[in-house]
Amino acid sequence: MTRTPPHPARPLDVLWQANAILWVILGGEGLAAVLALAPGLAADRLTYFGLASLWIQWTALLTLAVLYLARRWLNRLPPPQVAAVALVVGLALCWLITVVIRAYLEPGQAPGRVDWLALALQVSGITLTFGLLGLAAFHNHWKGRLAAVRAKQAELEALQARIRPHFLFNTLNTGAALVHARPQDAEQLLLDLADLFRAALSGPTELPLRDELSLARRYLEIERLRFGDRLQVQWTLPETLPEVVVPALSVQPLVENAIRHGIEPSPSGGRLDVVVVVEPDEVRVVVSNDLPPSGTRPAAGHQVGLASARERIEALSQGRGHLQTRVAAGRYVATITLPL
Repeated sequence: MTRTPPHPARPLDVLWQANAILWVILGGEGLAAVLALAPGLAADRLTYFGLASLWIQWTALLTLAVLYLARRWLNRLPPPQVAAVALVVGLALCWLITVVIRAYLEPGQAPGRVDWLALALQVSGITLTFGLLGLAAFHNHWKGRLAAVRAKQAELEALQARIRPHFLFNTLNTGAALVHARPQDAEQLLLDLADLFRAALSGPTELPLRDELSLARRYLEIERLRFGDRLQVQWTLPETLPEVVVPALSVQPLVENAIRHGIEPSPSGGRLDVVVVVEPDEVRVVVSNDLPPSGTRPAAGHQVGLASARERIEALSQGRGHLQTRVAAGRYVATITLPL
């Protein structure tokens, strides 16, 4: 089974979020206000604030635009080099915008050498200061994100180590009962069980969607041997699965929850459906099951796997992916949505 190494979302991805862009705009307006209120300013403060705001916003937003266009190349560089590139781009755009604004306000009059040198030094100092402060804030924000990712990985390790004894015992008992009557099924059961334990004990990782679905299929094959005709499973998959990465043990807890809280408590069992829907900008994994009859004693459990899967999906996708659960038409429906 192919596995991809675990990694948090790329640092630069934070800059393309709406709240980050909003903070850049607000910070630029704050800097323009500070410059306009500086003591000893001879020009009209309101006019100076407007010009400073125009200069700062164009510089900041164009810098973000250049970094966004070059994001594929920048993602291959180490963080110190990315910071250096961001500062150089910011300075270059700052000088360019200063020349354009000065030429527009004073058409036909090129700035003198002394004026240009003084203005360039002032602009460079402000840009460097503002850029370094922004990089420091970005570094602190990213350290917090890394700490959150490590916490999620530790939670996944705890989830992976929490192999319920009753599931292991029931599976081994089922295998023992099949050894003589159906040896091929017993062999397949042990192979599926080995794959599940390998995934559960190999440490935190991310998986391609096809591998995570394969893991869920192995789990369902084991449970199908246990429940027999009480468990009916229907898979609806596209011909080609998208190349999308999901957190390990994100789909498997959904089918486990469906069996434990939907199929197992019902005397007659029920149907479990796994559907993958591919849209132009997202992929949805839908796991649904029949609800047990009313009055049936619910299975014990706190659904730790569902809560962990929900948080890890949101962390991996920078909040663009999510796990939603609902009850519709007598069925419990859990849907994982991931961006493409």
